[in-house]
Amino acid sequence: MTDHSKKKEEVLEAFRFRHATKSFDASKKISDEDFQFILEAGRLSPSSVGYEPWKFVVVQNAALREKLREVAWGAQGQLPTASHFVVILARTIKDTKYDSEYVKHQMLEVKKFPEELLGKILERYKTFQEDDLNLLENERTMLDWAGKQTYIALANMMTAAALIGIDSCPIEGFSFDEVQKILEEENLLEDGHLAVSVMVAFGYREKEPRPKIRKDLKDIVQWIE
Repeated sequence: MTDHSKKKEEVLEAFRFRHATKSFDASKKISDEDFQFILEAGRLSPSSVGYEPWKFVVVQNAALREKLREVAWGAQGQLPTASHFVVILARTIKDTKYDSEYVKHQMLEVKKFPEELLGKILERYKTFQEDDLNLLENERTMLDWAGKQTYIALANMMTAAALIGIDSCPIEGFSFDEVQKILEEENLLEDGHLAVSVMVAFGYREKEPRPKIRKDLKDIVQWIE
């Protein structure tokens, strides 16, 4: 088997290995080195127009986990047992609107675009948001768009974890308003610049899962030639 073939098989095996782990072996902890690897996979993820509209809040505090468990029906088994639990936040319209200070900072200080190009770049993003995707219809539309970007990072983090034998579970089963309230009380939302998008738990499986079942490739792929 060639190195190329081996890499492909390793990636596919990681996808076969990964499953939505409902509870973890609480006695097993992910090493700092391994979890930094998972976070780095999130940091390096792509996002639409390079906004990187996310923040990863790693919740290790037991009291805060318990508060979240009370309003997250989809994380009842994961919150008490996961080695690491991450709440992924998405940036709100305060930051993602084309003319925000966040966008200007992202373009000039992070992406290092020349300042003389900023006007043209922001005009392009204005058209993208107003006309191409109709994102400025309301604040929730913009938040949902930013949330789409966080799911790219989410997927990459879970795949990275699976590649090194670490289990995970993405979680949408929670009350948005109640989680927002808890995070606001903890001063984690940067005065309305962030909102909860999705959660994800990491750890080591407590028991082996059922075999993975997916539709056949022919049922989900259509070729236009």
